[in-house]
Amino acid sequence: MATIRQSDIEKLRLQYRITDIPLAVRTERNVEAGGFADASRNPNTWTAYLFVDGQWAQIESARGLRREWTSLDRLERWLRSMGFRAFAVRNDVEPAGPQAGSAGVSMK
Repeated sequence: MATIRQSDIEKLRLQYRITDIPLAVRTERNVEAGGFADASRNPNTWTAYLFVDGQWAQIESARGLRREWTSLDRLERWLRSMGFRAFAVRNDVEPAGPQAGSAGVSMK
């Protein structure tokens, strides 16, 4: 998988090498450091990918760790601060489909 450093985003944008909207992905925690590192309380996280030079690239911090956000709201604010106005969302954690979240709901 391709990766890019967060510090390179502005340069890549100016060079028109980012050619799609960012992708926010709900996934299991990967980084065990930081202010919300209690994996038992926060087992899932949001991460972001950018389409750079024809492939999806995961965003890394200056230390080379995957960037993770505790909430989609925080990730949205960060993406806006980086100059992005829109992004797509994908959830790789919770199931999707008719059975997801349908407990006690009658579909007539």
